[in-house]
Amino acid sequence: MPKATLTITSKNYGAWSLRGWLLCKFAGLDFDEVVLENGDPAARAELLLLAPSFRVPCLIADDVEVWDTVAIAEYLAETHPAAGLLPSDAAARAHCRSVCGEMHSGFTNLRSALPMNIRAKHEDFKVWSGVSADIDRIIVIWTECLNEYGGPYLFGSTPSMADAMFAPVCCRFHTYGIQLDEKLSAYCDRMLALPEMQEWVAAAEQEPDAIEELDAEF
Repeated sequence: MPKATLTITSKNYGAWSLRGWLLCKFAGLDFDEVVLENGDPAARAELLLLAPSFRVPCLIADDVEVWDTVAIAEYLAETHPAAGLLPSDAAARAHCRSVCGEMHSGFTNLRSALPMNIRAKHEDFKVWSGVSADIDRIIVIWTECLNEYGGPYLFGSTPSMADAMFAPVCCRFHTYGIQLDEKLSAYCDRMLALPEMQEWVAAAEQEPDAIEELDAEF
């Protein structure tokens, strides 16, 4: 049986690619990466949020092609149930799917004003009101999940689909110096310290290519 492949974009800028990659890692899937160059028109359009739809990351496994991060998450939850990408309790699963769906379809101000850029570090970044509303909503989601399920991850003791979906937010908060309370700051630190995240960040820091529009000084 051929090995699974995951097509991704830049590790420095690719928030959706990070989500799909983490989902595969959390599921324990053995896969090869196919990385699109930043100059690829489709990759560039997605990274700059100009694509009409997002087809990267794209997973091919067992002759099945799955794109869109939520679809990848659901596919891996079905094929690798022991990984715990979704909680075992039905109500918790519904909650997990809801916050993942909200991350997938919302927070447009956060995406555009605080673009993913792991190599960057912006001190004294000014957050405008539209972004503040998105940040406030994420704070509510994280606080509710950590309080209800006891941490250290959003839905309990192991990283879930939701943690993969919110991982790029942790990167953004680090890049732009977003201040959080002690509990949420510890959650971000915990996510960034995961071996999988450390592997991704190390690769992002070694990427030779830059995208001028995403490396602008704010």
